[in-house]
Amino acid sequence: MKRLLIACLTYGALLPPAAAAPAGNAAAGEKLHAANCLGCHDTGVYTRKDRKIGSLEALNLQFETCAHMTKKTFTPAEIRDMTTFLNDRFYRFK
Repeated sequence: MKRLLIACLTYGALLPPAAAAPAGNAAAGEKLHAANCLGCHDTGVYTRKDRKIGSLEALNLQFETCAHMTKKTFTPAEIRDMTTFLNDRFYRFK
């Protein structure tokens, strides 16, 4: 049993790391943000102490809510761009 555990751990250590999600274009995200988000709220929602977003996953999911409320459709690339912009500028999630 101990040998099996060691073999599994060794095999797992040799696997390549999972690829990170591709980073978006922060400059494009800033333009999209200005055109689509600032009409409803200012940037204070990103820096307040009781902000709702606590992770990159939550930030990505928030775009679904905002898109639904504003009746806008964002491509996956646009969401990546805006997420990259907001994370680089305000959140700094890893």
